[in-house]
Amino acid sequence: MIVKVFELNKIDIKKNHFFLFYGENQGHKNEVIKERFKKDFLESIYYYDEVDIINNKENFFNDILSKSFFETKKLIIVSRATDRIKDVIEEIITKQIEDLVIIINANTLEKKSKLRSFFEKEKKTICVAFYEDNSQTLSGIANLFFRKNKIPMSQQSINLVVERCRGDRQNLYNELLKIENFIGTKNQINIEDLIKLTNLAENYNVSELVDSCLAKNQRKTSKILNENNYSLEDCILIIRTLLLKSKRLLKLSKDFNDKKSIDLTILNFKPPIFWKDKDIVKKQIKSWTYFDVKNLIYRINETELLIKKNSNNALNILSDFIIQQSTIISNEV
Repeated sequence: MIVKVFELNKIDIKKNHFFLFYGENQGHKNEVIKERFKKDFLESIYYYDEVDIINNKENFFNDILSKSFFETKKLIIVSRATDRIKDVIEEIITKQIEDLVIIINANTLEKKSKLRSFFEKEKKTICVAFYEDNSQTLSGIANLFFRKNKIPMSQQSINLVVERCRGDRQNLYNELLKIENFIGTKNQINIEDLIKLTNLAENYNVSELVDSCLAKNQRKTSKILNENNYSLEDCILIIRTLLLKSKRLLKLSKDFNDKKSIDLTILNFKPPIFWKDKDIVKKQIKSWTYFDVKNLIYRINETELLIKKNSNNALNILSDFIIQQSTIISNEV
């Protein structure tokens, strides 16, 4: 059954259990899943990649059929879906499993797609297309964000941010997060800083630099640093992003020590690891021990203070520190 995005609020998820979300607007999908679905499932949310299900279908069915003592219902989210998952969904529907909701997340699906056709025609399924946002929609999201966070921002500045997002809501959220991290408690940013911030690393974003560092990819880390002439503001943003991702890695390392399985650690982590980041996060977990990360966080805080005290030499301080962390070999985990 075909449903428009705005009609999802009228859909009763107690009666409708199978959803196909397709299209390139991943940011809009994430927003809908968070606001419409996650609040009803709390801790009982499970993430899968299509290839993991296809390669181990028996384990997948065991997972969705089993239920812990505290679970009353489950939300299953399957990423990178293609027509290959269609037969699995049909089989699940025939089993008539109670208290189970499945969201199939796919990129662009042509009209001839068997998966799309099945969800469009089947009465028990919901098919929703997520199209690219226009500038007006993105501008509204940015305006709401700045008002909510009490950050004064001119329409000229908002238009600049929206322009850099190239019609992608997820890009916009990334830019808004960068702005929020940058301003800290100042609650203001001028147009010059905004231009620098949203223009940071045309070829690589801040997250990619930090992820490469934490994954001990010294060659890629050096390449990104060498290709960008970072300002003082850029350096502070990078070191703060490194701190945030290191704190997440600390929690992941602790969970890994308990579970002894990287796949289970990532699968059950809250907030969830986006499917695109799973491989790099696995490398990060393998590259650091729990105590190494604790020590790293301490040194990141020291380095930020050092950068602020020596603003004229900020880039050299940051580069030396980042390269050093991407090179240091930790103890085996």
